[in-house]
Amino acid sequence: MAKIKSTGAKALLESLRREGVEIIFGYPGGAVIPLYDEIYHCEFLQHVLVRHEQGGGHMAEGYSHATGKVGVCIGTSGPGATNLVTAICDAMMDSIPMVAITGQVRTEVIGKDAFQEADITGITMPITKHNWLVKDVNDLPRVMHEAFHIARSGRPGPVLVDIPVDVFRAVVEYDPDEVENIEISSFKSDFKVHKVQVKRAAELIAQAKQPVLYVGGGAKAAGAEHLVQALAHKTGFPVTTTLHGLGAFPENDPLSLGMLGMHGTAYANLAVEHSDLLIAIGARFDDRVTGKVSSFAQNAKVIHFDIDPGEINKVRRADVSIVGNCAEALEALLPMVDETQDISEWRAQLDAWRTDMPLEFNDGANDGTLHAEWVIREIARLTDRNVVVTTDVGQHQMWAAQHFGMRSPRQFITSGGLGTMGFGLPAAIGASFGVGPDKDVWCISGDGSFQMCIQELIVATIYKLPVKIAILNNTFLGMVRQWQEMFWQKHYSSVDMERAPDFVKVAEAYGMLGLRCESVDDVEATIRKAMETEGPVLMDFRVVKETNVYPMIPSGQTVGDMIVRKPQQVEEPESTCHYQPRDTRMPVVDEVVDVAR
Repeated sequence: MAKIKSTGAKALLESLRREGVEIIFGYPGGAVIPLYDEIYHCEFLQHVLVRHEQGGGHMAEGYSHATGKVGVCIGTSGPGATNLVTAICDAMMDSIPMVAITGQVRTEVIGKDAFQEADITGITMPITKHNWLVKDVNDLPRVMHEAFHIARSGRPGPVLVDIPVDVFRAVVEYDPDEVENIEISSFKSDFKVHKVQVKRAAELIAQAKQPVLYVGGGAKAAGAEHLVQALAHKTGFPVTTTLHGLGAFPENDPLSLGMLGMHGTAYANLAVEHSDLLIAIGARFDDRVTGKVSSFAQNAKVIHFDIDPGEINKVRRADVSIVGNCAEALEALLPMVDETQDISEWRAQLDAWRTDMPLEFNDGANDGTLHAEWVIREIARLTDRNVVVTTDVGQHQMWAAQHFGMRSPRQFITSGGLGTMGFGLPAAIGASFGVGPDKDVWCISGDGSFQMCIQELIVATIYKLPVKIAILNNTFLGMVRQWQEMFWQKHYSSVDMERAPDFVKVAEAYGMLGLRCESVDDVEATIRKAMETEGPVLMDFRVVKETNVYPMIPSGQTVGDMIVRKPQQVEEPESTCHYQPRDTRMPVVDEVVDVAR
């Protein structure tokens, strides 16, 4: 292709077109006006005007979660850029491919405390895969090409491109084809799967008597969920998933153990505790899964599949490590594993744990009370689980993970590593743009989380998106209240949200239908009304104020310290018991230092 001559802003849009970008989420400002002037004339690109840059970042994340594509967001210089920081960090923690484009003050005044100047590349250096401050317009086409390549390749993640306003205006002459053919030699992401390691993994699998497949978000990022299912069905091995692994293995499959970890099912945690082989696929052994690392799956050998070599042996030593794309590794492994392996005794033990320690919850049938778990189960039942689900962070997030019953990959979208309150609504909006108008997106939120990005309601209204918002309103910052109850002598400090706004009126003010449900008898009608209504709907479910998420393994502790709810009882602490699979237990901690909101 012959060279073209254009402004930096127009060259950036040409880069987006060539990368297949169809939608961006942004908020204008002085430093990005030249870019927005080109967007005004752009026909291939849909720009969604968000109401806060953090919301735009989470929309880009939600879009990426739902589609697997790179999400793109824009902020202006200074506060516009810094407002993106939370979303960028969230994407980094959860390995979400995202390109954040920020404006910057003129190159001649950088470093001189100019109006709305912020060193956004310095600020985001620890929370991006890479970032750039583009001071020469001739570098801009190449940088944009590198940005998308780095965001989507290897272990996905966010990148940031900071562009001074004068670089947007400057003229560049370049050949787009030459730019696309530039080899990015300094960034290595193509790790070939080592066949010897795959063979060693097959040998360990053949010897296992009590194996467990431990599946994380990396399996979904690699598009390897069908191979995970094939491996499980060929071997008969049980499967547990992380929070981000939910959906990689259908939870209605008899081999599914559900989620493991701090609020995972009791039988998943017991399975891992007593396993002799743990096969980690795209999972990073995070602290919410392992608890006290030295006591985690002590008798198990570990096979670790991961595309990021930095994760190997970072937390738990692997007996066999396979670095590379999970899909390629599993394709190589499948022909080597045996279909006739007998683990019937192990399967019988797992079935016994399921029977003895099911997920208990109150359906309100006896006393008419409205419980969050029941609302979530009713949403799942009435929608036939044929929807995308986003959540915010807190008790409702864990209840959704436990009780919805995910069936497919990219169905469940949440903030895992960073635990960002305010994520759910904008992520639902971004996901809705990604999956299209024919599929509903349900945002399950709490009254605390929901208010953090509440302004994005107007975006759902403007575009008439089929986003259904279920607020599980217990008038508390529920998870913090739970920790204060269990570990801080019920010192309920700054967690009472009783003076929340009337969410039904808020919904109406934003131009959408608002519904309130206060009775267990009205749950089905409320959900059906939302499903039958075109466009966005907000539902305010007034659930029981003080209830806890169970099971729970206290932070930094072991399965021996797992707290479960006694069957057929309502609440706490009389209704809780400690399960004790071993003869010795770690003492309960006197101090908890990593309280999650």
